[in-house]
Amino acid sequence: MSDEYDNNKTYQAQSSETMGGSAPTSPDMDYVRPAEIPDQELYHGHSFITKWVFCQDAKVIGVQYFLTAVFTGIVGLILSWLMRLQLGFPGAAGFMTAEHYYQFVTMHGMIMVVYFLTALFLGGFGNYLIPLMVGARDMVFPYVNMISFWMFFIAVAVLMASFFVPGGPTGAGWTLYPPQTILPGTPGAGMGILLMLVSLSLFVIGFTMGGLNYLITILQARTRGMTLMRMPLTVWGIFTATVLAMLAFPALLVSAIMMTLDKILGTSFFMPTILQAGEVLEYGGGSPILFQHLFWFFGHPEVYIVALPAFGIVSDLISVHSRKNIFGYRMMVWAIVGIGALEFLEY
Repeated sequence: MSDEYDNNKTYQAQSSETMGGSAPTSPDMDYVRPAEIPDQELYHGHSFITKWVFCQDAKVIGVQYFLTAVFTGIVGLILSWLMRLQLGFPGAAGFMTAEHYYQFVTMHGMIMVVYFLTALFLGGFGNYLIPLMVGARDMVFPYVNMISFWMFFIAVAVLMASFFVPGGPTGAGWTLYPPQTILPGTPGAGMGILLMLVSLSLFVIGFTMGGLNYLITILQARTRGMTLMRMPLTVWGIFTATVLAMLAFPALLVSAIMMTLDKILGTSFFMPTILQAGEVLEYGGGSPILFQHLFWFFGHPEVYIVALPAFGIVSDLISVHSRKNIFGYRMMVWAIVGIGALEFLEY
């Protein structure tokens, strides 16, 4: 007992000396003070301009995506209210004409599918959660990440500007099928459709930069020990959806550029030969079916681009709040990847 007592007193003395700042003397081992690395500011802003305009912090960019997407969602929600008001009580909104109804349907569909849900799940949740969940300090290309948000912001601004141009926004339906999309007589067939196509092009370019950040961060910037089969299902959902988007969105970009050329330069990628009052219009026999193929090469994966991140988020929320591990984690991972692969075959 006396030996144990002496050993305890020696340990307490050494501990008190350590707390006081002096290293304990021991004949058996040397004391090495742990290295203290000061906090690094990286590129976090300290003023409004540096934090909200030129900030490269992924969490702040995620909040910016979230707020911008929610704004567009509110606009889409108001449009849906006006549509239902017209259906339930025709003529109650005296300002709404048939042309307005078509325009509201078109803008509501495009806003909710592309500018709200895609930007919310991939832009907002992706930027905020990926570095935190895989243990990365930030996105691997923070400057490119910042540019990707501002491309999205400009795309939203261009889209909203179409409400204020002569003729209003396009009313061709959210699928934008030619030839009625750009022919006279369709609501918003002037500047409205051009602004829509420019906005979609900017959106795809911006998302491509952000998507590359997601993929490289997940594959190359994970912390030590975070293997692919240890990642949260939320990250797996965002990762798979990003791969789908990187493969599908270029088709939307190409179709938007080709239709813009049909509208401005009179080319005939999608416009067939059209007779009007016995006269042949300037189009030379393009294929509207080509546009439909390109659009739905984007449109069908878009369903899963929106759904897969939600699958992962819900799975992790249920697991955490029920205090249970994911049942069949590996099978869940392969299910998410398999859904992403099979949806291309369904097209």
